[in-house]
Formats: sequence, C-alpha cells, structure tokens
Amino acid sequence: LAKRGIKLITKVRKNMKKKMLSAFEKFFLYQRSIVETVIDQLKSICHIEHTRHRSPVNFLVNLVSGLAGYCLKAKKPSISRSKFWMSSIA
Repeated sequence: LAKRGIKLITKVRKNMKKKMLSAFEKFFLYQRSIVETVIDQLKSICHIEHTRHRSPVNFLVNLVSGLAGYCLKAKKPSISRSKFWMSSIA
C-alpha cells in the first residue's frame, strides 16, 4: 500500500510502537465513525454490496445506481471541516 501512496491511519494499541500523527490524521481518526456510517449506508440502504455479479457491466450499473441513490438522499452524514481548520490554527 505504501508503494501506491496509501497510508492507513489507525489507533495506537498497547502492543504497537508509538508514532506521532499529524493534525490532519488525528482529525480523520476522530471522524472514523461518520466514515463507517456512510460506508454502511451505501452497503445496506443503497444495496451496493453484492458479490455475485455475472459481468463487469452489471457491477458498474449496480455501483452507479447505488451512488446515485445515495446522492439523492435528503439527509446525509457529513464531516464538519470547520472544526478541523479551527483546531489546526490553534
């Protein structure tokens, strides 16, 4: 994952080495529950998680229709960026 530029951000456990997180990483670590809620809604409400597609086209149609349904939802969970900007300035 590191070769592809992907960095996993996790809580530090007792048996892990201590490492410093940037303010950006700390902010998103605290917002983890909101991110998990969005992923859960995409899987359950919009029916995006389906493992038995018979063709790549059917997979893409299911994915796009689920994302379109999510976009049309009236109330979506969101992350307030103003909290992050205020905490990074202070």
